[in-house]
Amino acid sequence: MKSMYPLCSYKFWKAYFIQCRPYLLFVSGIAGLAGISMLGEFSFSNLKLWLSFIPLFLGYGFGQALTDTWQTDTDSLSAPDRPLSKGIISKKTVRIVSLLGLIGCSGLLVYLNYLNIIFGVLSIVGLSTYTSVKKNYWFAGPFYNAWIVALLPIMGYLSITSLGLVSLSNSSLLLVCLVSFFSYTNFVLMGYLKDISADKATNYKTFPVLFGWNATVYVSDCIGIISMVLVLTLVSSRLSLIFAILAGILTLIGQLYAHTTKVKDENNAHFPIVMTVRSFIFWHISIVLEYQSGLLYGVLLFYLFFEIFLSLRSEKKQV
Repeated sequence: MKSMYPLCSYKFWKAYFIQCRPYLLFVSGIAGLAGISMLGEFSFSNLKLWLSFIPLFLGYGFGQALTDTWQTDTDSLSAPDRPLSKGIISKKTVRIVSLLGLIGCSGLLVYLNYLNIIFGVLSIVGLSTYTSVKKNYWFAGPFYNAWIVALLPIMGYLSITSLGLVSLSNSSLLLVCLVSFFSYTNFVLMGYLKDISADKATNYKTFPVLFGWNATVYVSDCIGIISMVLVLTLVSSRLSLIFAILAGILTLIGQLYAHTTKVKDENNAHFPIVMTVRSFIFWHISIVLEYQSGLLYGVLLFYLFFEIFLSLRSEKKQV
């Protein structure tokens, strides 16, 4: 199917922007910033900080749009309002734009540190193959998506340092990556709850489709606890602990809702899913502030913009 809007038109880019789900750019942005923050003292006037942060921030949008081009079968049922589901932009055009965007973002990070070519290629390959894993392997989907996000702190860290692979031996960096991995796994796993009927109809073998709502939430409980423990091994300052604890409280509220809601279907999945996103961001903010307490007002503004973009999304039951 051809796109209804030409590539050079405003309407195409507006539709593409919506498909990228801009409120989730803050997920990749804060994960990348967690890695960036681990080296040296930074201010908002630091050019290298911005050259590192911007491609990591934008990368989620390009990656999200790319993976969506392989999921139009289930999205047409669970998210019919998305531009790809409506057919107003084509899969071919979105793939081209998304791949070029990902290559451009990776290219800038490679410019900052040539080692980023390894992780840039891995992320593009991972995004391109994710849907096949999600559809066919119930035990792997959330973890497969999460390892891609776990690369972002590494890429941010490498972008700031001029060191080689030896810099990746930093044990704290490994812990940050594990926080990204498990907290994003939780978001993906809970996110599958909103698509149970659509995934079942299109033969996606996700965990919730095969094992149901309750089992999914119990597994999510365990992943949330792991995320909290990992963060608490990383942070120690009072400021960081406040945000870490706040993230834990948000996770608890979301999980309790998922356990106790009387109607356990797609219509009630939105709240616990949003809570996993909020906790992901707050856990990473706590890490950023552990290393860069001077960025407090910056990350608070960052979070405010996340909430604004989240509130402006067209379909309130989709995250």
